Amino acid sequence: MTMPAQKLATYADLEALPEDVRAELIGGQIVALPAPLPRHSKVARALGRFIGGPFDDDDGHGGPGGWWIFLEVDVQFGAEVVRPDVSGWRRGRLLDPGDIRPITVAPDWVCEVLSPSNEAHDRVYKRNLYAGAGVGYYWLINPAERVLEALALRDGAWGELGAYDDTATAVRIEPFQQIELDVGRLFLPR
Repeated sequence: MTMPAQKLATYADLEALPEDVRAELIGGQIVALPAPLPRHSKVARALGRFIGGPFDDDDGHGGPGGWWIFLEVDVQFGAEVVRPDVSGWRRGRLLDPGDIRPITVAPDWVCEVLSPSNEAHDRVYKRNLYAGAGVGYYWLINPAERVLEALALRDGAWGELGAYDDTATAVRIEPFQQIELDVGRLFLPR
């Protein structure tokens, strides 16, 4: 006896979830995500300030500008819809993102903040998903270890730009090398 084919979930199924449910659409299945821990949330908020400030918020007001930096927005890659912790698009590639959901243009930069429940998923599955979609830069930040790893896509493969711990100050990391980043400021105080 054959089992009936399982119905694959769609973005409409994801949209139908209550607004307070964090989830992604992976392999035709809705995958619920736990709420972030405070140390995870701190990193995402700090990136919004230290990267989003000069590159998005200060666009036309003294910062380098030229980017949209968003926290936890739905991004579609083919049939998959994921919600990167922080993602960025050069403004010339994403002209008017205000009401778009999901965003169907691959980001130029993605940062995932690692936690014990998602580290393998971010390091393996999302790393391959982002490379396949042509995302140019991928940062992984581990708040427990207080480390930022920066990767750049070159000829379809990730190459390491650098790994920085919380003692690294005034570092310039692609694609935001126009500013100096104090990595320790991304984390909760020791």
